[in-house]
Amino acid sequence: MAVTLTARLRQRWVRAGDYLDRWYEELPWRRRVPLGRRGEQIAARHLRRCGYRILERNFRAAGAEIDLVAAERGTVVFVEVKTRSSAAFGAPAEAVDGRKAARIHRAAGIYLRRMHAAEGPARFDVVAIIGAGRACRLEVTRDAF
Repeated sequence: MAVTLTARLRQRWVRAGDYLDRWYEELPWRRRVPLGRRGEQIAARHLRRCGYRILERNFRAAGAEIDLVAAERGTVVFVEVKTRSSAAFGAPAEAVDGRKAARIHRAAGIYLRRMHAAEGPARFDVVAIIGAGRACRLEVTRDAF
């Protein structure tokens, strides 16, 4: 019974935070921040509210960049954030093709070796954000590739 109550409270907390994020992104000074950077900030705040712990942002290695490195219940999660202002050119998650996934895998391997965490579980997620401000939709795909 306590688990379901905790899960419900977390769900409401996440929804309330997402609602406030939409209003925050409408503020005039936020429009000067590039769309990709805003998307990464929105994704980091959303994941933090969902229980992830952000370990690193914009990790670069092996010719690739991992937008967010997070931890969730002992699992290292490598997060690729894709932001689009509209869905006119396809879904943001479709932009992560095989080549991009291979580069992220290489960079993730380097990160795990540097942090001496190569033995632990790891996962690759994609956060897709469509729109901006109050019309923003956020979708998290766990184990995307």
